[in-house]
Amino acid sequence: MADILNVTGSNYTSEPTAVIGDSLATGALRRKYNFGDKVSELSLAQDPFFRFVSMVSKKPTDDPQFKFTEKRSSYTKRYAYIADYSITASTVPATAVEADTAVTPVAGTPWSFGFFTDYNNNGNLQNIKGQTASYSEGIKGTQPLFFVPGQIMKINHSSSNANSLIGTVSGYTLWKINSVDLDSQGEATSDSSSAVINKAIVNATCVKAASSVYFCAATTADKTDNTGAGLGADGTVTSTSKSLEFLDPFKCYVVGSAFAAGSGYPESWQDQPYSVSTGQTQIWKTSAVMNNTDRATVLKYQGNEWARIWKEKLIEHKWDIEQSLLFGNQSSTYNTTQGAVDFISTYGNSFTLPLATKTQDSFLDDMSALLDPRYNNASSTVFFASTAVYNWLHKLSGYFSNNVGMVTPEDAYAAGASADPSNDSLARSSMATTGRKKVFGVDITTISTVYGDMNIARNVHLDGTNVGLLGINMKYCAYRPLVGNGINRDTGIYVGVQTLENSGVDRRVDQILTESGMEWSCPETHSLWVQS
Repeated sequence: MADILNVTGSNYTSEPTAVIGDSLATGALRRKYNFGDKVSELSLAQDPFFRFVSMVSKKPTDDPQFKFTEKRSSYTKRYAYIADYSITASTVPATAVEADTAVTPVAGTPWSFGFFTDYNNNGNLQNIKGQTASYSEGIKGTQPLFFVPGQIMKINHSSSNANSLIGTVSGYTLWKINSVDLDSQGEATSDSSSAVINKAIVNATCVKAASSVYFCAATTADKTDNTGAGLGADGTVTSTSKSLEFLDPFKCYVVGSAFAAGSGYPESWQDQPYSVSTGQTQIWKTSAVMNNTDRATVLKYQGNEWARIWKEKLIEHKWDIEQSLLFGNQSSTYNTTQGAVDFISTYGNSFTLPLATKTQDSFLDDMSALLDPRYNNASSTVFFASTAVYNWLHKLSGYFSNNVGMVTPEDAYAAGASADPSNDSLARSSMATTGRKKVFGVDITTISTVYGDMNIARNVHLDGTNVGLLGINMKYCAYRPLVGNGINRDTGIYVGVQTLENSGVDRRVDQILTESGMEWSCPETHSLWVQS
């Protein structure tokens, strides 16, 4: 005889019952019950990430060490930074751009420029906010490849010099590209940044001129901070703590092309938008063991102790999977898969969230950096919050105590102050709770922001850690159970692994087993807020 677990949806409709007869002698047969599509339905609120990823993005793999491809489009990556220039249009410009040196481009005059990028042209891999800069001048892969003769290029300028170019851009110049040299200072043979290499030498004629202006210079560029600090004495970007918004004035973009009537076709360029990453499966095992004397004993309150244990073990198994999917570290030595916290803290966007001082404005700056439409889309992002942050997000005082409380309302202005209601703009909320809903059975709170709706779920697994909030783009992660050669290693219940009949030992052992792994891609689309 064997016990059969009767489960419907997320509720146990009855306790396991004994089946008499040999038609389902599961103990002797050691039957496996495939439970892969059911285990995530147990105690939904306890393990919301596992629930979401197993419902939204389950992709079986037939290899415990699997590879996958990431694709990043190049059309938003057609920008570069000026390293040096020559007003005589020399083959290799040698004058370093400095923000305290005025220049006067004249329409119709050809110049030469040396350009680099802050991303890898092989896969379009980029620097990510909160991480150490990987790409800057001289690093292998940072040569701009997209310049083509006939293109029009925009170069910003400021009307004043020194260290405050951010926010003081006064205009731009336009240049029509005549020729592009990718060989004179071509690709590096190593990832050393000590040599001035990996630059594109562009000869261009000025189309839109400017008088006595200062180019926005850059020597290194990465996105890890939202402040304006870090400009050197000559105005160049010297810090490794720059946000995307900070660096925009330093970027020189392609703004289309211009050709004469009847002219021939232009040259082209070929991008390489793909990169390859690897993942690792992990095996989770949970056993239920009881001697047959205890199985036959009827207890008070819940008579069948074996049934109670089975119920707890299933939930325990799912709890362990959630813990691993959040905090695991990928290792082929220990057969462990990559967890969300480890992946995002190592490769993704990283922010801070001190609950006592974090303001709405600061939080919206974080959201702006994360949800830049040039490389990330908010529509697939689910935010998982610790209890403390979940409460903070629901309390108006969590925002207003650090914002509205410091704003003087209109009727309290000092004598002679403006009575224009627009002066109270800081006293309005840019974030508001707009409703609650259930998604895949998980309670979700929707908070409306200027960057779209945030779908937030409480995740108690984050309690007691330094992680306050995880923003996971579900489009760029996947739960990958091992399935191949007709064998499904997704969550299964192996009944009667050991019984009195097959071992001579007077006890019953059943086992729950799952072999699966996480696939994480495009780290720039995921985020983590460290709670303090």
